Amino acid sequence: MSISSEHKPIGKQVTGSLHVLPPIVELNVGGEMYTTTLSTLKKHPGSKLAEMFTGQHKLRTDSKGRIFIDRPGTYFKYILEYLRSNQVPTQCIQDVYKEALFYDIEPLIKQLEDSPQIFGEHVARKQFLARVPNYSENIELMIRIARAEAVASRYSSVIICVVKTEEDVARCQDALNSLDMDKKS
Repeated sequence: MSISSEHKPIGKQVTGSLHVLPPIVELNVGGEMYTTTLSTLKKHPGSKLAEMFTGQHKLRTDSKGRIFIDRPGTYFKYILEYLRSNQVPTQCIQDVYKEALFYDIEPLIKQLEDSPQIFGEHVARKQFLARVPNYSENIELMIRIARAEAVASRYSSVIICVVKTEEDVARCQDALNSLDMDKKS
């Protein structure tokens, strides 16, 4: 019995300049399959998504030859719908916003930032942080201490807990207790 050392590749890299993309593109985004046009993907020049399909970047493909993007596929449908129809999503706003930031689709980012969900959170966060004395200085100090610890011991953990509910307090306390148990002199 012989064992073959050959491995069948799951996917391959496609260099845009070597491979001319067809006008209809099949995508595998985090396991979700999409079919769209190349012009839809390149609708907003300068966006990371448009840049991916200029022929200047290496694209990965899955075993079926679809272009693979290693991002959550669940929210890509909202990105694609926006590119097709300029329709701003009304669901999963926070998650779509993260994806819009990743793909750097400026018009969608701006429209989502004006939505009550994102705008409200940004305003609330700024108001909260404005009430925390020396917030910026304290964050910088914690980062410097963590870096110094990491350099000195080659390992460091920093936990910052922001709590809104009693459940959050309990989770934060559990995390802090686990740190106390892990402490070594």
